[in-house]
Amino acid sequence: MSARALFDRCSDGALFERLAWKYRSVLFQNPSPSERRSWENSLPALAEVLCDAGLDDIDVLIEYRLPLTSLRADVVLAGSHPATGRPSYVIVELKQWSEARLVPGTDNLCLVAGMGNRPALHPVAQVRRYCDYLQDFTNVLNDQEDSVAGVAYLHYAVDRDVSELLRLPDASAQLFTDTSRGELIKYLRTRLSPLEGSPEGDSLLDSPHAPGRQLMRAAAAELIDGGEFLLMDEQEVAARLVKRAANLSRQSDQKEVIVISGGPGSGKSIIALHLMGHLGRNGRSVVHATGSKSFTTTLRHVVGTKNGRIPKLFRYFFDFTSAERNGLDVLICDEAHRIRQRSARQGTNAGHRSSRRQVEELIDAARVPVFLLDEHQVVRPGEMGSVETIDEAAHARGCIVRHVDLNSQFRCGGSRAYEHWVLRLLGLEPGGPIQWQPEENFELFVAESPQKMESYLRGRQESGYTSRMTAGFCWPWSDPRTDGSLVDDVVIGEWRRPWNLRGEHPSSGAPVSSLWATDPSGFGQIGCIYTAQGFEYSWNGVVFGPDLVWRGNGWRAVPGESKDYSVKKATPEAFGRLICNTYKVLLTRGLAGTVLYSTDPETRAMLASLVPTGIKQGP
Repeated sequence: MSARALFDRCSDGALFERLAWKYRSVLFQNPSPSERRSWENSLPALAEVLCDAGLDDIDVLIEYRLPLTSLRADVVLAGSHPATGRPSYVIVELKQWSEARLVPGTDNLCLVAGMGNRPALHPVAQVRRYCDYLQDFTNVLNDQEDSVAGVAYLHYAVDRDVSELLRLPDASAQLFTDTSRGELIKYLRTRLSPLEGSPEGDSLLDSPHAPGRQLMRAAAAELIDGGEFLLMDEQEVAARLVKRAANLSRQSDQKEVIVISGGPGSGKSIIALHLMGHLGRNGRSVVHATGSKSFTTTLRHVVGTKNGRIPKLFRYFFDFTSAERNGLDVLICDEAHRIRQRSARQGTNAGHRSSRRQVEELIDAARVPVFLLDEHQVVRPGEMGSVETIDEAAHARGCIVRHVDLNSQFRCGGSRAYEHWVLRLLGLEPGGPIQWQPEENFELFVAESPQKMESYLRGRQESGYTSRMTAGFCWPWSDPRTDGSLVDDVVIGEWRRPWNLRGEHPSSGAPVSSLWATDPSGFGQIGCIYTAQGFEYSWNGVVFGPDLVWRGNGWRAVPGESKDYSVKKATPEAFGRLICNTYKVLLTRGLAGTVLYSTDPETRAMLASLVPTGIKQGP
């Protein structure tokens, strides 16, 4: 609608009922009272500014949803630039704040009166990110320099009550208060002409969504120019198949799906990162997606160290529910065994759930969908990523499916034998457990106590090798105490250690949950399947808990000993399969070696009978 229409409709209240109806139709729930107050108080204030600026005919897009995300910009103003005549957009973040100050020691976190001690992102930092995001993922804006700007308007505040927030200068986003209302009017006139803005608004709404060329070049520089990924044998085969399919995709009417299978460390993620860089450097739109919060967060952290725009290329599987069909050239689905039946988040109203399966959404989202998976890493109920599932969905859509098997290449010090030993140990390959034959490139020990296990691994850590300890989910997982100290939940006799942190706020020197496997301060906390899956470190300690014990000549899975409530609800048969897969993942995180310990004496004795060399050092 135009700015004048917004002004007129704010006065009769019909607009807010329309917004509430739209909110319910999209989110399948009623807007909160605070959401309604925001519309009722902030939109009229903005409408008055626009009309006072003489911008009655520009287009106003309310609650604009950013591409491939659930984030919504309060308002996007669309029109033409007064100097160049080219399309020009202003993202407006509306705040009802009256008083706010910076969090001490930060320049972009705020404490807001009436919101308690919960920090909020500085509104300029917030709207600046929205500007970058919109430009990065909207095709009509890809190479349009200076086409998007942002403002934060604190219409209830005066400068003196938010003075600390005024210290954050930014070329692409600015903050205005009631004190500087006149300056806001002047600023908007420098960004938008008084001409009708509906063509620019329609262009934005109709634009395909995909990573822009500038973003892809930035990613290529970060992922490739900083160092080539050397691909070997079937890794190179897999990468070349994807490149070929991408080259053909724009001319061919038939879509290709590439399925790459491999065990832990077989190079799946190296292939993914190589492809991200190569395709981006060659002008292809490519996005990386996983179903793992820890894995995606770490990738974003690692590749975004020098360029904060790159992490937006690393997404989650559920981000593609409403993605444009074939909107991407390539979608790389890493850790594809984590694919679920549906994309809806837990608690989503049934009416809001997609009618398509998640695997279908991912196939539909790109010209070349690429799936990298290890079928033995399905460890949670509801996960159903498998070669068979992907094949069935792809063939049903008339796609060509190409497979690459990386299982001749393994991460564990080059030891194919260790991977085979683990699969036989856990009954994931037939034949039963076998003796471990010492390997030159990989070491395996069974510890007599958790103290000996930790002592040995600490020595490895102090010698410069990354080391971590993991365990089956057989102990409660507490939040930190009020003083920030961690609770020693994992108790085995006199040995007590905490789990890694559950959330994304560091405490007592421990890293956040998603960085436990990669941050040097992760040693000393115990990781579980939720933080270890997808990562690797030089030395790996694994505690078998009482949820999986050896009795007689076979494994016995014990649901009553599990504290993983989502898994223990599975049927006994499914529980046993998921627990064996869980320990398979935990056992295959180490690059150089693994130390095993079981809380159960009979299990410990069985493991010791298979592994002739024990730990000689430690208490």
